[in-house]
Amino acid sequence: MNYLLDANPSPQVVDALGAAGYSASHVGDHGLLTASDDEIFDWAAESGAVVITADSDFAMLLATRRASTPSVMLLRDVADQPPAVHAKLLVANLGAIEPELASGAIVSLSPARLRIRALPIGETET
Repeated sequence: MNYLLDANPSPQVVDALGAAGYSASHVGDHGLLTASDDEIFDWAAESGAVVITADSDFAMLLATRRASTPSVMLLRDVADQPPAVHAKLLVANLGAIEPELASGAIVSLSPARLRIRALPIGETET
């Protein structure tokens, strides 16, 4: 599974995910650093990548488009934390939720909570 970090998580998180055995890249690696959310969303959907972001606009795009891809992982309540905290949170949770991400999901992840909703939004919730 490939993970695409949006502009708001640090590129340092890519290195930590790679060290943990995950395939990850940052939007800057693909010339998308200044791209719109729509462009990033479309690129991820076409590439089969899961978007990791702190931007709730991606959830809105999934809802308004009633899209089944790309899966999105929304990082919550960690914006003021360093990249190492983001990486630790992701590494601690990705392995357990990859099946849901592979089948289409939006995941809200914080240090205290994990919520998974199947895509398109409005389908079964876990």
